[in-house]
Amino acid sequence: MTTVVILELDSLSNPSWHRLFHIYDAIKAGIPFKTIHDRTRIDIWFLKQIEDMILTEKEVEKHTLDTIPRDLLFEAKQKGYADRQVAHLLGCLESEVYRRRTELGIKRVYKLVDTCAGEFPAKTPYYYSTFEEENESVRSDRKKIVVLGSGPNRIGQGIEFDYCCVRACTALADLGYETIMVNCNPETVSTDFDTADVLYFEPLTLEDVLEVCEREQPLGVIVQLGGQTPLKLAAALENAGVRVLGTSVADIQRAEDRRAFQDTLKDLGVVMPRAASAETLDEACAAASEIGFPVLVRPSFVLGGRGMVVAYDEEFLRPFLQREILFGPGNPLEIVEYLEDAFEYDVDAVCDGKRTVVAGVMQHIEEAGVHSGDSSCTLPPFHAPPALMLHSHDITERLAAEFAARGFTSSTYT
Repeated sequence: MTTVVILELDSLSNPSWHRLFHIYDAIKAGIPFKTIHDRTRIDIWFLKQIEDMILTEKEVEKHTLDTIPRDLLFEAKQKGYADRQVAHLLGCLESEVYRRRTELGIKRVYKLVDTCAGEFPAKTPYYYSTFEEENESVRSDRKKIVVLGSGPNRIGQGIEFDYCCVRACTALADLGYETIMVNCNPETVSTDFDTADVLYFEPLTLEDVLEVCEREQPLGVIVQLGGQTPLKLAAALENAGVRVLGTSVADIQRAEDRRAFQDTLKDLGVVMPRAASAETLDEACAAASEIGFPVLVRPSFVLGGRGMVVAYDEEFLRPFLQREILFGPGNPLEIVEYLEDAFEYDVDAVCDGKRTVVAGVMQHIEEAGVHSGDSSCTLPPFHAPPALMLHSHDITERLAAEFAARGFTSSTYT
């Protein structure tokens, strides 16, 4: 116990992205405010706000989903607790919390952002949600399409996601649709209040997107332009009755699941580096040894190149995975043969479900293994024999047809 407290106090002294959670743990463990203040120099007033959240959690934990009072659930939502967090406290499913609070009439309302600084009445449809009584959003009778953005920018994430979302809004407007953008990054063009007809400045979580859809009643939602964050919502949105436009949810999952994608490549006869999936540390090390070092290691279902590393021996691999990577049942790790001294190419295309048009083949300047979000590319490629270009086109078209892709599609070759 003493060791845990010492480690906790040490973590409080060093500013980092997770220090706030360590402060939360310290307060919950009973460490005095003065000690935390001396370590962090954070005003005690703010520490008391964190303590207030902990006290709310303790009250929620006293109940079940059926017995929790409406006022307490409403208070938790007003304080910013997501349905998923409430579900964790109550020991139930997120969907059950959503259904229960809907029955109790606990719904988001949307407030208009004053883009005119009070100088004259703001009419820009730019909204954020809160749990109050009065709703300021105005819904039109036009045909609507919701576009999900990419959320906060992350290291290794290119700006192409935002570009695609902006161009989608432009194209949909030309087709006569009212465009509704959902995104929470203030530094993007997609969240400029003049890009879409309506902007909801909201986190890209299931409950937030569902309530926007419930409010606006769109014809469908586009998830494939914002990267991994909205793609992860596709299945849950479809299960909730929201129409997902473009490539089907089943095919999205088949392409995103590394193991299923590898099986598809084998079925199509596409040559690929030796690969395996692992859900435990021992499985990962065994797979790496069987494939042969060096190997490229990365989790499935991640954004950009987060957690990706080239391992040259088990002496590096095992402690790295123990220290840096979260994986397990339902969240496998991909182990792939690493090809040294190789060129890497990105092929971008568009497909309507039947016909595929390759837009370009880009060659990475950095060595293979550097994620495309962290690398530089040249267009056209500086080293691509005609036979290689034809082969890359052929594989891209076959993959697009196999997954019945509708919209953008991208392939990487080494």
